[in-house]
Amino acid sequence: MLSGPRSPHHQTQLDVALASVHDDSRAEAVARQHARGKQTARERIAQLTDPDSFHEIGALARPAEPGPGGQPIPADGLVTGTARIDGRPVVVLASDYTAAGGSNGLIGNAKMRRCWEIAATRGIPVVMLFDGGGHRISEGLDAREFAGGFDIQELQTRLSGWVPMVAAILGPGYGQPTLAAALCDYVVAVRGIASVGMAPPALVRAATGEDVDSEQLSSPDAQASYGTIDLAVDTEEEALDHLRWYLSFLPLNADAPLPVAVAAPPDRHAAATLDETVPADLRVGYDMYDVLDGLLDEDSDLELKSVFAPNLITMLGRIEGCVVGVVASQPAVKAGMLDAPAADKAAHFISLCDAFGIPVLVIMDLPGLAVGEEAERSGLARSSARLSAELGAATVPMFTVVARKGYGGGYVILSGGRTFNPELVVAWPHAETAVMAVETAIELVYGREVASAPDPDGRRAELTEGFRGGIGALRGAEGFGFDAVIRPSETRGWLADLLPDLPRHGQMQVLTPRRHAVAPL
Repeated sequence: MLSGPRSPHHQTQLDVALASVHDDSRAEAVARQHARGKQTARERIAQLTDPDSFHEIGALARPAEPGPGGQPIPADGLVTGTARIDGRPVVVLASDYTAAGGSNGLIGNAKMRRCWEIAATRGIPVVMLFDGGGHRISEGLDAREFAGGFDIQELQTRLSGWVPMVAAILGPGYGQPTLAAALCDYVVAVRGIASVGMAPPALVRAATGEDVDSEQLSSPDAQASYGTIDLAVDTEEEALDHLRWYLSFLPLNADAPLPVAVAAPPDRHAAATLDETVPADLRVGYDMYDVLDGLLDEDSDLELKSVFAPNLITMLGRIEGCVVGVVASQPAVKAGMLDAPAADKAAHFISLCDAFGIPVLVIMDLPGLAVGEEAERSGLARSSARLSAELGAATVPMFTVVARKGYGGGYVILSGGRTFNPELVVAWPHAETAVMAVETAIELVYGREVASAPDPDGRRAELTEGFRGGIGALRGAEGFGFDAVIRPSETRGWLADLLPDLPRHGQMQVLTPRRHAVAPL
C-alpha cells in the first residue's frame, strides 16, 4: 500500500537540513571565502558542470561530533556527486574550505570512496577540486580510527588508467590533496591562492625546526617546474576551463572510444611554410611549436607539463578531428637533448596515452642523450629504462618522424626507426641518423690523425664531408630503416589516412606472458 504524502513538518525538517549545508544559509562563511578571492565549492561545481546536471551525494552526511571550536562541519567539508561536462557524465569531489578548512574527515573519506566506486563501476571520469588542509588533525590523533589506514588510497590507484582523473588545486593543498592530485592524469593550480606540497611550512618547522619558503617550494609555478602539476594559471575560471578542455580529448574510460571532433585544417601560415620550418643546417635552431602548428588541427592542442623538462614537448592534439598524443623534441631548448627529466616526462605521457587508447606521434630532433656528471647523478640510465619500458609495453599505434637529428642512444630510446615497431616511421629530407654526431665521432676516432695532418682543418672537413654523406635520410631509407622519406607538408596526410583505422595491438605479450614488467626505480 502506498503511503500518503509527507506531513508539512517532515518536509520542513528536510528543507531546513538541506538548506543548512548550502551557501545561502552560511552567508558569513561564504563572505569570508569570497574575501580570500575564492569561490565556494558549490560555486565551482556550478561553473564547471552543465547547468542543472549536478546531483549531490552525501549532502546531509556529517561527523557525529562538531569540529574545532564546537562548529558544525556541513557535509563533512566535502561536496560530492555526479554531473555532466559538455554532455558527458563525471563524478565531482570539491573540498569546502568554509567547513573546517576543507580538511579530510572520516565521513568525507567515506563519501570520497563512494564517489570513486561510482566512477569505477560506471566507467566515468573523476574531477577533484581541492581547497583544504589534508587530514583533520582532531580526528587523526585517535589510533582507534587512524591505525587502520584509509582504503581510499588503494581505490584511487585502481582508478588510474581505467577512468580519466583530473584535479584543480584552488587553495591550501598540503598532504592528502597533493597526494591525490599527484595520482591524477592532469592537474592545474591557481597562482596566489593555491599551495602544493606534502607538508606545510608550520608542520616542517614543528617536525624539523627548518624554516622553508612556501612561495619557493609550494607555489603553483614552483610545483609546475618540478613536474608535480601540469599547469599554473591565474584564475579559477582558467583552471576549470583547462580541466574541461583536457577531458574533451579523453574517452569516458579505457574501454570507451576516443571522442572525435569536427575536422579542422592546421594554421594556414604554419602549414604553408612547414617545408621551410626545419633548416637544413644543423647549427641553425628552430621552434618545434611552429612544426606542430603546421601538423595539428588549429586550436586543438593541450600541452602537459610545459615548464617541466621543456626540451621535450608532450601534447594532446587532433589531426582531422582524431586525437593524437605528441612527444616532440624541442631544439630551441638544450638542442632537444634527452635528459632524465625529459625521459621521465615522455614515459609518463606515453603511459597516459596507452592507458586510454590514444595513438602516439614521436617527432624527433635530438643530438642524443645528456652526458656528463650531472646526467649520471640525475639517474639518466634509470629514466631512460623507464621510457624504454613504457614504449615497449605500449599497445596503441605509434608513429615516428625523424625531423632532423637522431643520434646515439637517444635515437633508439625515443623510438627511432623500428626500435619499438611503430605503425609508420618516416624521415624528413634533412634527417640524419648515426651513432653520434659526425664531428664527435671524428674527434674520438680520428683525433690524432687530424692533429698530425699538415692541414688539420682541411683533413677534418674532408672526413666530415665523407661521413655526412652516409648518415642522411636517403641512406637510411636504402637500408629500410624508414618506411619513406617524405616532405614535412606530406606528413599530416599520411597520418590522417592512418589514424581513424588503426586498432590496438598486443605486440609481444602473447610470447612473453607475465603479470607486468618490473618498473625501473
